[in-house]
Amino acid sequence: MSSLAGKRLLVSGAGSGIGQAAARLFRERGAELVLVGRRLDRLRETLPDAQCFTLDHTNDADVAAFAATCPPLAGMFLAAGELRTGSVAAMPVSDFDAVLAANLRGPWLLAHHLGPRLTDGASVVLVGSNISLRAIPNSAAYSVAKAGVHMLAKVLALEWAPRRIRCNAIAPGPVHTPMLAVRLAASADPTGDLARLAAVNPLQRLGTSAEVAALAAHLLCDESAWTTGTVLAIDGGADAVY
Repeated sequence: MSSLAGKRLLVSGAGSGIGQAAARLFRERGAELVLVGRRLDRLRETLPDAQCFTLDHTNDADVAAFAATCPPLAGMFLAAGELRTGSVAAMPVSDFDAVLAANLRGPWLLAHHLGPRLTDGASVVLVGSNISLRAIPNSAAYSVAKAGVHMLAKVLALEWAPRRIRCNAIAPGPVHTPMLAVRLAASADPTGDLARLAAVNPLQRLGTSAEVAALAAHLLCDESAWTTGTVLAIDGGADAVY
């Protein structure tokens, strides 16, 4: 089991889904948690005794102000994001801008302002997506934004290497989360779409937030000290057979 004892970790998007599951798992494995997100009540529901802060990670001034008082960090798990469906032809530009802000600008700003707060030897994990490894219909902006997250992880691995700070991205496939519920709600056939999502990988099922959190815990712990600059698919094998 990956030990996180003695590590202070920041988790963004900790109020629901993968971020919430990860924060709880990290606590179970000994970490001290700093949680950030849009709703303070959700963060406190995740871990009532953690340090919880309301933060719009897309706002440069807000992130800079938070970073000025943030304690030193041994790692970050940046899970906050937003899904809006649509094709390049059909999606309003305002939706495209919002998706890029939530999924790429936010992690960029957190890395930019909190990089100096990371201790030497720290580890950072960004949440990308397997639909940035393979294109699917009706997810254009989200796929493009998450592809940027994958490259951001590689760039940060290079830039932070002199301080022995590692950075990796994980690329989950469909997972039972509120974000997936939003995607299904926009579908004309949610039951059929759910079945099709489960069928695209060799294991023939959706993943769980706990499974994704466990991979993140491994990447944040010292056992993965030689792993950096990677994008790891966790999608039941979908990327391997696409």
